[in-house]
Parts: sequence; C-alpha cells; structure tokens
Amino acid sequence: MKYLIVFLLLSASLSLRAEIRLSAIFTDGIVLQQQKSVPIWGWARNGAIVRVETSWDKKGYEVKANAKGAWRLFIQTPAAGGPYNITISEENTVVLNDVLIGEVWLCSGQSNMEMPMKGYPSQPIMGSTTAILESSDEQLRLYTVPRNPLLQPADDSKPSAWKKAAPENVANFSATAYFFGRRLRKILKVPVGLIHSSYGGSNVEAWMDAAWLKDMEGVDIPDEEGLKDKNRQPTMLYNGMINPIAGYGINGVIWYQGESNYERPDQYETLFPLMVAKYRELWQDDSLSFYYTQIAPFDYASLPPYHVGGKYNSAFIRDAQRKSLAKIPHSGMAVTMDLGEVNCIHPARKREGADRLALLALGDTYGINGLNHRSPCYKNIEIQGSTVVVHFDDAPLGLTSFGKEINTFEIAGEDKVFRPASAIVKGKTVVISSPQVSQPVAVRYAFKDFVVGDLFGVNGLPVSSFRTDDW
Repeated sequence: MKYLIVFLLLSASLSLRAEIRLSAIFTDGIVLQQQKSVPIWGWARNGAIVRVETSWDKKGYEVKANAKGAWRLFIQTPAAGGPYNITISEENTVVLNDVLIGEVWLCSGQSNMEMPMKGYPSQPIMGSTTAILESSDEQLRLYTVPRNPLLQPADDSKPSAWKKAAPENVANFSATAYFFGRRLRKILKVPVGLIHSSYGGSNVEAWMDAAWLKDMEGVDIPDEEGLKDKNRQPTMLYNGMINPIAGYGINGVIWYQGESNYERPDQYETLFPLMVAKYRELWQDDSLSFYYTQIAPFDYASLPPYHVGGKYNSAFIRDAQRKSLAKIPHSGMAVTMDLGEVNCIHPARKREGADRLALLALGDTYGINGLNHRSPCYKNIEIQGSTVVVHFDDAPLGLTSFGKEINTFEIAGEDKVFRPASAIVKGKTVVISSPQVSQPVAVRYAFKDFVVGDLFGVNGLPVSSFRTDDW
C-alpha cells in the first residue's frame, strides 16, 4: 500500500510538471496587436512539441520547448476584430477565450501613471465619478502588471488578468492609461488593450536592465536582499515588471515619470533616451512609438529634503525631458504646463494630459490627417539689439496667450542674472525685452518649480518651459 501511494504521488508530480503553462499575461479576455506577428510563450516538458491553433484562420503552429521547458512562437494576427480563441496543447490543452484583436499599448512610469481613476486619499481625479460610471466597454481591455521589484530578471510576472472596462475595474486602473485608451477607442473604433506596469515613487533607472547601466556613473546595481525603497533601486522594477512581458505585441508605449529624478536632471538626459532605445531593442522595433508626459510644475521644495535653488528647480528636469525629444525618434511629449498644482504633485486633470498623449498617437502613429497635435517647441533665438526674438517649431498657425498678459519670461545679460521681461507674441515668434537688460544673451520661459504656463499654440496646447542657456 505504501509503495502504491508513493507511486501515485510521483505520477501526480510528473503530471503536474508536464502540464503546459502560459506566461501570466496570457489570460482570457486578452487583446493582441492587429496585423502583426506576435509572440505567445510559456513552459512545458523539456523538449515537448507545443501546438497552437488560432480560430480566426484555423492555422496551426508548432514549437519545441527548450531544455528548461520554455517555449515561444509567433502567430500572425488579422485585422481588428473578435472575439476569437487560441488553443495551446501538448499533453494537456489550454484555451484562451474571448480574444480580441486591436491596438495594444504599454503604459508605464511612476505615481502619476499609477494614480487610479478613483484618485488617491485627498487627491481627486477631475471628472472621475462620471467617467467611471460611463466606462463600460467590452472592447476596451485592461491589464495591470502587479508590483514586483526583484534583484534578478524574472521569467514571469505575478498572476493578473485581462479585464473589460467596467466601473469596478476602471476605478482601480490607471487614470492616465484609461483616458488615453478611451480616446483611442472613440476615434479608431477598434478594440484597445492597455498593459499597465507602473510603480509610484520610482526613478527611471529602476525600469532599466543591469547591462544598460553597468558603465553609468553614479548608478549602483543592487545585489542584496532586504533593501528599502525597492522602487528606487536600479533594475528592480525592470526585473520584475518589464522583463516578464518584454516583446509582447504592442504598437507603442506611453510613459509618465521623472518626478523622482528631478534632483539629477543632467543624468536624466542620458538615462531616459537610453531606456527608450533599449526598450525598442527588447521589442525588436526601432520605430516603436514612444510618447511621454512632461512632469507638471509643482513646489518640490515643499517635500523632504526641502532642496531650494540651483538645479533642484524641477524646471531643469522638464528641460531634460524637452531636450530628449531631439534624441528619441518617433516620440512626442505631452506638455502639462497649465495642469500643475502648487500643493499636489499629482495633478487632478489627468484627462487633459492623457488626451494630449492620445493626440500624439493619433497624429503620428495612426496618421490621422488634419491634426495640429503637438505643442509648439522652442527652436532658437535671434538677438536684435536689446530685444530677443524667440522662434518656435510646431506652431503652424502661430502662438497665443488667449488675450492675457504673458508674465513668465525672463532675460539675462552677460552677468547671468535673469530679470522679468515683457513678451509680445508676433505670429510664430515671441519678442522679449527688459529695460534692465540692454545687451541680452539668454532667455528662460516658465523656468520655475511651480508656475502656470501662459503661452500656447493656436491649437490650445501649451508651450514647454525652456531655457536658451546652459548655466
């Protein structure tokens, strides 16, 4: 009898080991990127032949699991539609039901991306109650990668599930991601899948692989357990929350992060474009769309350790983000100079910011004609005696202050002392001058920790803060 029990237990153990298993992101209700060769992966027996069949074309695929039982194969998706199912079989069979084909986006960053539709304690999302109430949409699907900081890259993420947009699901989902996806759904009229992977308080190096950072001065790769502030430790969020989903079929990335790097703006100018380049290598797509939100103005000096002055002014990190546009092809930046709040680092007007990200995607990724979808961007200056003419790109119809006086420009001479300046909009330029500066050499616009931007394109999108100096 004893030997029979041992035999049965051993047989059960072998049976469990033999069962095919999919990566955590592959669940019922999944959305796959349309008209693309997309991967499916998981684990089976060592050397097992895994078979996959897709219901939209009845096509079969086969792949052999490696020595560790890992397997990955690519399937070809049709134009947007569904629901379909995918059958994966070896000794057992797994069926993915209610599969939609459409547009898929990865949504990542720190707390302003993570902030749910219901808001944070004492920190609301404007219009969220109505938006949540009206959110039911079976063709908008939401997936959240659970928090999981790790010292080493993980093969799989913690369990989660694809969910349909509905009040109980949307309330706890990223507001920025949801509003972005809602706008895509309305305009494109195809299924949309949002993969949300963010962690409040995280810095950019936490979302990067150790190999990318090994030669980066001032970045120490963690190698021991029990660390505090794991969301700020280099590589740990990449290891547990990006590596397990790397390569999943997407059409682009939206990113909202930078607040936790505001004290190191010069370093961010290197780290951020590097991260984007490496993500594109991970997804094997040099032109993968990447749109990001510039952090909003906020009184950072009100937070510990209460830094004041110098480059602790968060305008420097906003400028690092602005300058990254020139370093990151196929990118765009949603400017939020009019959305910041002096006493809250999490702006309540998430819909406006998300809609600006969606405008970038709709204009550039999806090629919708007729859109003036970018914020005007500083180009160069022209010094004419005691005045400075500031030129801008992406302002086809010019600039405007909507009839209000512009009070956020400053001008400096050789003494490097910036003084308030008058500003007059003239078409696609702004003419700057100050009676205190007879020989100007540099201009700054809205270059403070907290400031309300007062210069816009005729399209209504705000101009980013900027500086023409490198002091």
